[in-house]
Amino acid sequence: MGLFKRNPFGHILFLKKWLIRIAGTMTHRRYRGFNQLQIEGSEILRSLPDKNVLFVSNHQTYFADVVAMFHVFNASLKGRGDSIKNVGYLWNPKLNLYYVAAKETMKSGFLPKVLAYAGSVSIERTWRANGEDVNRQVKMSDISNIGIALDDGWVITFPQGTTRPWKPIRKGTAFIIKRYKPIVVPIVIDGFRRSFDRKGLRIKKKGILQSMEIKEPLEIDYENESVAEIIEKIEYAIEQHPSFLKVIPQSELEAMEKLNEKRKY
Repeated sequence: MGLFKRNPFGHILFLKKWLIRIAGTMTHRRYRGFNQLQIEGSEILRSLPDKNVLFVSNHQTYFADVVAMFHVFNASLKGRGDSIKNVGYLWNPKLNLYYVAAKETMKSGFLPKVLAYAGSVSIERTWRANGEDVNRQVKMSDISNIGIALDDGWVITFPQGTTRPWKPIRKGTAFIIKRYKPIVVPIVIDGFRRSFDRKGLRIKKKGILQSMEIKEPLEIDYENESVAEIIEKIEYAIEQHPSFLKVIPQSELEAMEKLNEKRKY
């Protein structure tokens, strides 16, 4: 790899590699030390092609979720079986790994800007900006950038567009799936909301069992399935379909809502 070789977004790969190495080493104990990350399905990652793969996941913090995925993906590709033991797997990380994030979030400070360079595909949210509800048109350049990232490698997205549970899937995710026809891999995470603050930068509580389940790719008829049908498949796959609420005790739902109220700022 040339010293100044760049990815399609102009990021220098040598610099990106070192950012991932440093950030990964600094955050490793957050998932294997202060807390423990339980992983299922990492062997699925090793069977995927090198590009045009879209990961869809529920969302619990701004940054801790995706950082954990960088650890798990790279560990799996280096042969670890459902484990992130020995952070040496980050010495040669997967550099064509991206994640979709709100542009305003990635510009909110020095650390988010560093994390953005490590792999963010930043987009403007159409439904919320600066803490207020908005209603604006989707920028086609944002859709195109996600397509560029898929053409180059793997992309992680959080299709609910929020860290609050049980919110609807945004239609844009289904449009992207129909347009670019990626392999769609669902991921279900838990424990991050209890481990970290909302941004996922500060450890809120130690000794929490975090979990990440990587599921088999979804079967999607890209030509004939409607946006609504794809959305429903994603909701079930990441366990955020309204029907899941029927099997959760009311007391737990109330506790979740109180926790979400405390996170508002």
